Amino acid sequence: MTQQRLDLTNWEFRASGDEGWLPAVVPGTVHTDLLRNGLISQPFYGKNEHELQWIDKKDWEYRTKLQLDGDWQSLAVTELNFAGLDTYADVYVNNVHALSADNMFRAWTVDVKGLLRTGDNEILVKFRSVVTEDLPKLEQLGYDLPAPNDQSELGGLEEKRISVFARKAPYHYGWDWGPRFLTSGIWREVVLTGRNAAAITNVYIRQDVIKKEEARLTAIVEVNAPEVGEGTLRITADGQEWTQAVTLDAGIQAVELELVIGHPRLWWCNGLGVPELTSFQVELLQKGTVQDTAEVTTGLREIKLIRKPDVKGASFQFELNGVPVFAKGANHIPNDSFITEVTGDRYRHEIASAVESNMNMLRVWGGGFYEEKEFYRLCDEYGLLVWQDFMFACSMYPGDEAFLESVRKEAEYNVKRLRNHPCIALWCGNNEIDSAWAHFEENMGWGWKEKLTSEIRDTLWAAYEEIFHRILPEAVAAYHPGVDYWPSSPLRERTNNIDQHSTRITGEGDIHYWGVWHGIEPFENYNVKVGRFMSEYGFQSFPELKSVLSYAEEADMELESEVMLAHQKNGRGNLLIKEYMDIYLPEPKDFRSFLYMSQILQAEAMRVAIESHRRNKPYCMGTLYWQMNDCWPVASWASMDYYGRWKALQYTARKSFKDVLLSIEEMDGINLQVHAVSDLRETLAGELVLRLYDFSGSVLKEWNQPVQLAADSAAVVFTVPTAELLEASDPKQVVLVASLLAEGSLLEQKEHYFAAAKEIKLSQPALTVAEVPGSGGLSFTVSSDVLARGVYLTAEEEGIFSDNFFDLLPGEPKTVQFSLRGSGEQDFVPAAPTGLEVRSMADYVKEA
Repeated sequence: MTQQRLDLTNWEFRASGDEGWLPAVVPGTVHTDLLRNGLISQPFYGKNEHELQWIDKKDWEYRTKLQLDGDWQSLAVTELNFAGLDTYADVYVNNVHALSADNMFRAWTVDVKGLLRTGDNEILVKFRSVVTEDLPKLEQLGYDLPAPNDQSELGGLEEKRISVFARKAPYHYGWDWGPRFLTSGIWREVVLTGRNAAAITNVYIRQDVIKKEEARLTAIVEVNAPEVGEGTLRITADGQEWTQAVTLDAGIQAVELELVIGHPRLWWCNGLGVPELTSFQVELLQKGTVQDTAEVTTGLREIKLIRKPDVKGASFQFELNGVPVFAKGANHIPNDSFITEVTGDRYRHEIASAVESNMNMLRVWGGGFYEEKEFYRLCDEYGLLVWQDFMFACSMYPGDEAFLESVRKEAEYNVKRLRNHPCIALWCGNNEIDSAWAHFEENMGWGWKEKLTSEIRDTLWAAYEEIFHRILPEAVAAYHPGVDYWPSSPLRERTNNIDQHSTRITGEGDIHYWGVWHGIEPFENYNVKVGRFMSEYGFQSFPELKSVLSYAEEADMELESEVMLAHQKNGRGNLLIKEYMDIYLPEPKDFRSFLYMSQILQAEAMRVAIESHRRNKPYCMGTLYWQMNDCWPVASWASMDYYGRWKALQYTARKSFKDVLLSIEEMDGINLQVHAVSDLRETLAGELVLRLYDFSGSVLKEWNQPVQLAADSAAVVFTVPTAELLEASDPKQVVLVASLLAEGSLLEQKEHYFAAAKEIKLSQPALTVAEVPGSGGLSFTVSSDVLARGVYLTAEEEGIFSDNFFDLLPGEPKTVQFSLRGSGEQDFVPAAPTGLEVRSMADYVKEA
């Protein structure tokens, strides 16, 4: 026997000091183990979050018992590997202390050969409370470190914000969309391994030069050998084989082997081509015998961040295999407060939803965690680029050597862990810390340095520069060359003093624009507040009724009820939704209707923003809205709620991110312009048709003209004075419909209203649904006798419609399909929905 592996999954747990042990699930968390044992209530229900804050004040213990046969004693090396410990932990093997851990974001390996014995063995992990561990650090420091999203008061800590001291997922301490659940536990796999021979411990396929004619690669193989010896390294991929003789020293060493692949299959992001993946099999042979094997699957591609000075500042765009990419997507947060509850199906649903929504990029935001391998594997498979933050967000951090050394090891581990994934497009140091430090902005809580003494300010900034301008970029340069590093998001060069969050936008760097929402600016400002790359912006809504009823009772169905406020983490967020709704939409008739109308409002805000960003390409080359998903059922900025149910925004994003987009804009109420945007790589010839309808479906005017769109372009393709277009028509009673046709097929269609939705009187439509003959129930048409706005389809099953929350004119029926939410390797499965119901905005509006 030369290799041995034992997965340790049979665990039990208890609070330190308790006598009895209870069954535990590993990987898992103490909260989910308590829930499975019936010791706590459902954390997400009602106000239960408030009642469960005692858990993080206790220490917790996990143990497992295992029997080993005598073969284990004959192995030269025996190691205990923890892929993730949350967070402060001591590991004991047969009552002997073997390991101390203090960073959730890295793996821990310890040599246990001398600690294990034949027969019965026990492994005990003691988790120390992050609260009791870190409170003394705050007291010793003597001043507060900025961390405004740390919901310390919920945990009974008043203003004692301690999240900055632990290398633990920041969102566990609460955020303005998430609850405060400070978990403990063994959150990734635990494995006992043993061997008598050399082992492959890491493989990196470094991509030195990637061209369509040739890929020049270097395989860097880490080998851990128990003794000096000779061997052969053999690598195979795509029918090719490379070998190299190696001399091994005792311990860890890196062996390099150059690989050349002619006319490689390139990896492309969604919309640009096929995300081709290449598997490399690596074997280590000694004396003709294979001692160890490893496999790495990657995609061959060149990804660059292009920042080229121009007359307006400097570009900020990604270039994939030499092709400019307009980034279309969203910000990703953790899918659950309890990470180990996220199944492979849930990851696939999120990634498949992103691709269904015509996205090509997700940003893994820096207040969560370095995601599970399944997330990145799916992004590789589906062709989604990933903007990867390091896990630092909205806080200043300590600068003591122990903390900095922990960050160094965390950075090395995670860069090496993720570097083979072709989806990784950028490493970013942190979320919003640079702007929070440098710019005063009251509605964002920024302007930290103005509130500190000069001595403290100098200390904190020195720590900032050490982490984000030295440790992290050095890790990227050393372990993932060829992928760019960006210190903070948002960021610009300090050549002027322009505030990015509210009044003005810079001509360089990336932008988080929160004038709409936090600044209570009108949606129309999205049309003028456009930067080079819009990496954050957003607007809130509630989830659908079914999701709300998962955490609330009928008695809670009020905007300002205790439960609704408990599931709204952004201060006066519920009232802010209402304030904007009063401006743009008719009044909902009750709270249930308010839920629906909030989604219509959110979708409209993001439509305006996305269309504006795309109209402004190539000046603007990216739009990532906040946010894709939720970590619990809540009112938030998400386009897809905690249960994976698409909100109106997800359907709007799907339409707004299409390769070909029409966007209609009124310029100062004088001229109306129709913009056409194409992300296609070839010229498009088509016909633009515009019709002005009244709400009964009569065509009042019609225009048509040929249109030719250049590849990868945005242009105004039609202009008309608004007065000439409307003439004697009542602006509150007409709608303009623009259609783009190519080779007889409808490529894109867009409606434009000349009055705010609240000013348009809606008639109650008679909506009908009819199965398309011969479709087997998989397609159906929806029709209306008058204008129906926000047509909303629901079914009993969990799934998505090909379109939803759409407007419908009489005489213009829409054909729709339904797809069940998939499982396993399936994404969305076409199906005939049961219990199909259809409503429109008129059903939710309060009668005048």
